Amino acid sequence: MKKNARDAIVDAAVYLFNHKGFKGTSVRDISEKSGSNSANIAYYFGNKEGLLEYCFTAYYEGYLKEMEKAVAYLEDGAIICLKKTLERIIYYQFENSQLTRMIVREMSLDSQMVREIMSTYAMKEKYFFQNIFEYGFANGEFRQESSGYYLLQLKGLLTMPFLNTHYMTEVLYLLPQEKYFADKYLQELYSWVDGRMNSQQQGKQILTVSS
Repeated sequence: MKKNARDAIVDAAVYLFNHKGFKGTSVRDISEKSGSNSANIAYYFGNKEGLLEYCFTAYYEGYLKEMEKAVAYLEDGAIICLKKTLERIIYYQFENSQLTRMIVREMSLDSQMVREIMSTYAMKEKYFFQNIFEYGFANGEFRQESSGYYLLQLKGLLTMPFLNTHYMTEVLYLLPQEKYFADKYLQELYSWVDGRMNSQQQGKQILTVSS
């Protein structure tokens, strides 16, 4: 058995879940695409649902690690910290674009697995963002508005390129899988933060954060 057989199975599953949907993908499809066999899939993941759960867990573990790194910038100010957080999320999503696309789409559905993810990883994500928001409210960096609505709008901006990939490529002629797009889109997110949240940036030069 090849050393990277598990990764090949995961890559095949992500590809197929994106193109055929979770329900439309069989264990046999994954086996053929990965060049592995169903016994290996059962050994590593138990079944197709276990494989999907592994994808969720791997994605959000990496996602939250990026957020944790960004929270270290909170002492430099909420604006700096929020922009660093967005930077790390955008580039994490860009580097894992196929997995991100699959996760975002699955999270839009109602299932037991999604509810479990909501109660664990999504709540941790909310906790990180709320800490930044509350720090910004306390020191006057952010306009005093609902942190829930701020988070709702940010989540929409962060997921839109991956939830609407075909619209972007076929209608807008944008390529979200290219780094140029990630760089440009990150600057748009910075502009949104300054225009929508930053209490000190009305009509002033936008603050950028170097990588």
